[in-house]
Amino acid sequence: MEDTQLLRYSRHILLPEIDIEGQQRLLASKVLLVGAGGLGAPAALYLVASGIGTLTICDPDHVDLTNLQRQIIHTTSSVGMSKVQSAQTTLKQINPDVKIISLNERLQNDRLNKEVKQADVVIDASDNFSTRYALNLACVHYKIPLVSGSAIRFDGQVTVFNHQRWGSPCYNCLFPDIGQSEELRCSETGIFSPLVGIIGAVQAAEAIKIITGAGADLTGRLLLLNALTMDWKTIKLKKDPGCSVCSRY
Repeated sequence: MEDTQLLRYSRHILLPEIDIEGQQRLLASKVLLVGAGGLGAPAALYLVASGIGTLTICDPDHVDLTNLQRQIIHTTSSVGMSKVQSAQTTLKQINPDVKIISLNERLQNDRLNKEVKQADVVIDASDNFSTRYALNLACVHYKIPLVSGSAIRFDGQVTVFNHQRWGSPCYNCLFPDIGQSEELRCSETGIFSPLVGIIGAVQAAEAIKIITGAGADLTGRLLLLNALTMDWKTIKLKKDPGCSVCSRY
């Protein structure tokens, strides 16, 4: 680690749970972030500031004026740009040493499997069930930890499916894919802007903990937040022995 890196990441290095060894793991790590919107924005900011080695960001959308109420990685001048290009511009100003790979596309099939397989951790900051199920399937197959988060109105949730740990449930254990999942979109229901910041920051924290080995991740626990009352609830999750996805592994 160079002297400038020792100084930049000194506050992490001072933490005995991370130390130099943990920071070096961060510098060598690869994180796949799917979604550069409300959840992906704060997650990306903290990951890059913390010194993730390579961050691959995937999102097929472009920045819209309505995004700026909560997607803090984008600015007014970014309207009309692809979200990944806008995000990369912001992130490079925060930490130019981090390698940013921008994919202005929706990951599917072989392309999705390739990106998941190369990652140390996958962060699901998407906004649709089809992407969530596809990411879960790939992460289960390749045994890659998946950090899952979602937020709508004043309600948020976050958990970890760490497929490197025996007995970990998967996303399909929590929300079985029966082809009838109702999509709730903030364009129709609204969303409290700080909520996505809170959930996205937790997602970044969980990814950093997994990479460095600090603390205990959220595997087997689902955190629920009601931002109107600022009440947190924890629900224990168990692997479904009859799960159509992870029971095969």
